[in-house]
Amino acid sequence: MARLNYHHLYYFWRVALTGNLTQAARELHISQSALSAQIKQLEHNMNVTLFERAGRTLVLNDTGRRVLAYADDIYSTGEELESFLKKGIFTQTQHLSIGVLTTLSRNFVESFISPLLANPKVSFSLTTKGMSDLLVGLSNHELDLVLTNRPVSAEGQNTQWQTSLVSRQPLAIVGPKTKKKIDAFPEGYEKARWVLPGKSTEIRNAFNLLCAQWQYQPDIQAEADDMAMLRLLARDSGAFAVLPPVVVKDEIDQGLLVVYQELPNAYENFYAITAQRKFMPDSLVELLQKTEPVQKTS
Repeated sequence: MARLNYHHLYYFWRVALTGNLTQAARELHISQSALSAQIKQLEHNMNVTLFERAGRTLVLNDTGRRVLAYADDIYSTGEELESFLKKGIFTQTQHLSIGVLTTLSRNFVESFISPLLANPKVSFSLTTKGMSDLLVGLSNHELDLVLTNRPVSAEGQNTQWQTSLVSRQPLAIVGPKTKKKIDAFPEGYEKARWVLPGKSTEIRNAFNLLCAQWQYQPDIQAEADDMAMLRLLARDSGAFAVLPPVVVKDEIDQGLLVVYQELPNAYENFYAITAQRKFMPDSLVELLQKTEPVQKTS
């Protein structure tokens, strides 16, 4: 069998990831015919067939899927090496690229990165995106770390992730300081209006469970998935809100809001997700060294 041509393999990898020869050719800045010829040459040299056609789309067959798994390892490691050469021990200052889930509390993020602000040998960038885009950034080594309030799921299909629980914040009922003192839920909340996280969130599920336990029907004034918006609604609406107090820490410190009571055995978890890699910047290791890995997925 002929020796493997890694140039041909790279072209196969890019086409396999996009599933579209035209798009891959555009991204690689070569003609579609030249790209097709490179892949056919790979198949000929290795005496295999890697794709089947479904209309205008190229679909990997069983052999192609196995080859893609190897190509993922080869080129992901190569991108990791490139990242190391750019960010590693050859520079005086290490740079961390941190991805943040769009709905995450900014107060939590600020608290988490505070050790970096005190380290003159570390610079960092923050990028806010949805979960799928963040995991793609980790896979491509564009991001070193992702901060989120939900653990990684089956969204990471080909890459192993390391998920660390970095903070666990109790959930609480928060409201304006002008409200009268309330002893225990649901007493005192009979005419209350509420601003709540969206129906699909863990926070909302915890509050719904409390309401069901006491057969309480909340009068919902507004809902928001974004913690920054929920923070503003809690501050300006005059209604009660359910969230981790860290989200409205500044408003509590200023006396604009107060914590009326914590929800029993209810928490919001904050996670740091990294890709399994051979090299991890020292500054990232130091940032995570006090956290405990809670799960791996692949």
